[in-house]
Amino acid sequence: MTDREAEEIRLFGIGGSPGICIGKAYLVDKGSVDVVRRYTPEKKDLKSEVKRFKAAVKKTRDELLGIIENTPEELRQHVYVFETHLQLLKDKMLYGSTMDTIEREHVNAEWALKKNIARIRSMFQDINDAYLKERALDIVHVGDRILGNLMGAAPVNLADINARVILVAKDLSPSETSQINLKKIKGFVTDRGGKTSHTSIIARTLEIPAVLGLENATRVVKNDDLLVVDGLAGILIVHPTEATLVDFEERSMNYEAHRSAFIRDSHLPATTRDGVSVQVLGNIEQPEEAHAAIKYGADGIGLYRTEFQYLSRANFPSEQELFVHYRDTVKALSPRPVTIRTLDINGDKAIQGANNGKAEENPALGMRAIRYCLKKEAIFTTQLRAILRAAAHGDIRILFPMISSIDEILAAKNLLQKVTAELKTQGVPYDAAVSVGVMIEVPAAVHIAEELAREVDFFSIGTNDLIQYTLAIDRNNKEVAYLYQPMHPAILRMLKHITQVAARTGTRVCICGEMAGEPLYTPVLLGLGVREFSLLPQNIPPVKSLLRILSAAETAGLAAEILSFPSARDVVDLLHRRYGGLLEDKADETPAAHP
Repeated sequence: MTDREAEEIRLFGIGGSPGICIGKAYLVDKGSVDVVRRYTPEKKDLKSEVKRFKAAVKKTRDELLGIIENTPEELRQHVYVFETHLQLLKDKMLYGSTMDTIEREHVNAEWALKKNIARIRSMFQDINDAYLKERALDIVHVGDRILGNLMGAAPVNLADINARVILVAKDLSPSETSQINLKKIKGFVTDRGGKTSHTSIIARTLEIPAVLGLENATRVVKNDDLLVVDGLAGILIVHPTEATLVDFEERSMNYEAHRSAFIRDSHLPATTRDGVSVQVLGNIEQPEEAHAAIKYGADGIGLYRTEFQYLSRANFPSEQELFVHYRDTVKALSPRPVTIRTLDINGDKAIQGANNGKAEENPALGMRAIRYCLKKEAIFTTQLRAILRAAAHGDIRILFPMISSIDEILAAKNLLQKVTAELKTQGVPYDAAVSVGVMIEVPAAVHIAEELAREVDFFSIGTNDLIQYTLAIDRNNKEVAYLYQPMHPAILRMLKHITQVAARTGTRVCICGEMAGEPLYTPVLLGLGVREFSLLPQNIPPVKSLLRILSAAETAGLAAEILSFPSARDVVDLLHRRYGGLLEDKADETPAAHP
């Protein structure tokens, strides 16, 4: 049966990098190897296995150094990924535990390493936070590379591919993705991975379509199968029909036709029809994403999550390491502002040894965010020192997460003052004139907003957690996720209360949860009085474009109307009736809004 006769198959995954491509499949065979357990009773055998393991680690280190040295210019901003992998070579979770397993269980190095890779996968698989799951992949990628060197397997070299193809693989590491030759590779799909993986981030930098997390693409797809990859919707089509090909070729042409104008227009200010200025900022998790935020027209960074530097490592980062990351981000954005959220762990954001190995029965309600930081004063003050030092290089704002009482914000501010005094005494360059804000993400913070406003310069509404805690919904639980309703009357009334308090007290208010990046909700948030939106960089252009054709006065009337509605469905139905056509028009104009 030929491609043209085969039945069309559609697989659904995660859109890792936007764009549409059509081409023949090229399966990346990493040569799966069988690892056999060997018992090594003799002391000399153990020494030999330890020596083999150390040699494989050294070879892996040399390979990574070579990748760093030869990273193309367009990917230099991602060199930190490979530098992180270098650090992981000596990480206790991987290196130390493998050495212990060899010596304690008297087994060969391959078996010990494979056992620890499996253990690490298991540790992270139950974590709800997708971003943190992806960080575990970094350890696994490093472990797999060491394992390949132990087994004498030839590394995958994507640079050797000479045909115009679409890659199909179980997984691609960041180092493998960095080898992609854009003249040869049209796009790629993988069984594993997600939107926040380093592989996905590098794909977006290369602007190559990618769909990840397909689970069984390598079992379904054969070499030379005709494929359609839709990195916008997260779809892989195998054996497309003629009608499907015509449809997606047209979509691809439309995407490319609008792309340049799409990005160019995103740098225009977000001023409403009736002259109200709105700031649209970016959410980032790593320093290199600052470049994407600028590219997509961000007015600054409204939320810089700082957990990445603390994850999947044996030791907490030093003050100098944190300072360099913050300084580089601020300098890249200057003169735009950067809001740095202090460490938000533990909860489902697991850090090795953060709770001394003690598991919490309900981590979402336990030692996380500001609670953790106030208990771990040395860790917290190290971060505060780094932030204040970086503030000497640009406009930095400090954001304290998970605040639920006045006592917490007072304690955090006292530590900030203490650190400021230390830096002054030590003669270290810093800037104490930083704005201080709190995350409004628990109902308690909503109800004491008036009191909080007296202590801070701005509010940042974290709608993801606010909705979860208000509605008692775990949105990662498939059984109850349908109850996660951003337009729930309780949520809308909370948002209105916050903006009213902010207006009375002269406190700036920004919304930085996923609601901010959903164009359907933009008229509601604008009408409720929100004048700062912070969202994923790629979502900035459609939201800015929509804001420019809305009237703030008209949306205020909309907000007043829906605040009396009894259900989220009533609100959503009205939004579709009133703005559905407008949203469809913007979807036609903007590739990021592709269905």
